[in-house]
Amino acid sequence: QVQLVESGGGLVQAGGSLRLSCAVSGRTFSNYDMGWFRQPPGKEREFVSAVRWSGERTYYADSVKGRFTISRDNAKTTVYLQMNNLKPEDTAVYYCAASPRGSYVSSYYYTSTSYDYWGQGTQVTVSS
Repeated sequence: QVQLVESGGGLVQAGGSLRLSCAVSGRTFSNYDMGWFRQPPGKEREFVSAVRWSGERTYYADSVKGRFTISRDNAKTTVYLQMNNLKPEDTAVYYCAASPRGSYVSSYYYTSTSYDYWGQGTQVTVSS
């Protein structure tokens, strides 16, 4: 089955940058829409970003727009999340997710139930 493995998390000072990677194996990666979610300590999982299978359309939560950039390399079956100007409120476990279905409705990508496969998560901690 589909396996997703995140990497690149760590501890960074406010204003710093991190680049998360999510390596995907199994099935057909190029046909999957990919998303990033995060779960701050003691809070619910929330949407961060998503990218269509073609890479031509991306989606961002308002809280990260202008600071985070999602991209994908279908040849490497990997999706990335470049995080710049990090803030303490970005501290969370970050998860990548895959949806083999897709949608023309933008709100589809903001909902965790739209994704069938999830990685184990990687911790991002931003110090003040």
